Amino acid sequence: MRINLTSVFVDDQEKAQRFYTDVLGFVKKHDVPLGGEDRWLTVVSPEDPDGTELLLEPDKHPAVKPYTTALVEDGIPAAAFAVDDVRAEFDRLSKLGVHFTQEPTEMGPVTTAVLDDTCGNLIQIMHNGG
Repeated sequence: MRINLTSVFVDDQEKAQRFYTDVLGFVKKHDVPLGGEDRWLTVVSPEDPDGTELLLEPDKHPAVKPYTTALVEDGIPAAAFAVDDVRAEFDRLSKLGVHFTQEPTEMGPVTTAVLDDTCGNLIQIMHNGG
């Protein structure tokens, strides 16, 4: 058993696609219209195009807004992405205008930072230096 798909709820799929591809560097894998404005929109790491897909899922369900708002208010990331060097990614993304709610922080062998994805979520980037 392995993880094939995970998702983050987004308030605007088009904006999310631009952020996750143009800024974070993922690549679009699937973009299938579902009727109306909603799409089955997934992105993957360019380093693992057949790996785990991230679904940029519309936040239309009534339970989503209170859930995501509470997570953001408490500073809890909706997802975590592995990077080779948190400080280098922090610098790169900061230059692109990405807002971080937590600067690079060492926690034992792990370094983390938390960014705002502009679509309703906090996202943690992390690497294990150990």
